[in-house]
Amino acid sequence: LKGISWPWYSGAWQAALDGKNATPVPNFQFHHQPFNYFAAYAPGTPARAEHIKDGGLGGEEFIKAIDDGKLPQVSFYKPQGNLNEHAGYADVTSGDQHLADIVSHLEKSPQWAHMLVVVTYDENGGFWDHVAPPKADRWGPGNRVPAFIISPYAKMGVVDHTQYDTTSILRFITNRYDLPVLQGIVARDRALRNNDQPPMGDLTAAL
Repeated sequence: LKGISWPWYSGAWQAALDGKNATPVPNFQFHHQPFNYFAAYAPGTPARAEHIKDGGLGGEEFIKAIDDGKLPQVSFYKPQGNLNEHAGYADVTSGDQHLADIVSHLEKSPQWAHMLVVVTYDENGGFWDHVAPPKADRWGPGNRVPAFIISPYAKMGVVDHTQYDTTSILRFITNRYDLPVLQGIVARDRALRNNDQPPMGDLTAAL
């Protein structure tokens, strides 16, 4: 994201740094954090200070940035463990309520008129899907995962049948900010075409 302002807001980040990661709240997952094995984002580096932000307990710091209209051009948010709906250590009700609260704040944000919100998950929540993924390369695409977009630009009353994957978010950012296409996306598109499959969409068909 060269030239694009972006942070990753991590729920309970500061609480974990302060040694307050009590179980089951906030149940901070260290292995869920971005760039764990990237030297450029190691503790004490300028990149870490600029891009890895505390989302606060219950997302309070992320919500403050939303309410103040201070979200950068692209923002990522990962809730703390007890609010992420994961089976085994979180519950759907708490996660859904937290998500609804975040979306409510986003819709009231001074930046809302120019905002696209993408909510997605890292797994499908089950063991089986009756729809096989399209054939591309040995790494995917994988099984379908839940995802939805919320935006004043989103089409209403329309079912979008475009095929997407998690790279569709990066594709949208690439398109929106006129960035070079990542080589991984180029390779994925080539693999799809080699198997007579269309490339993944960039979310614009839903807008």
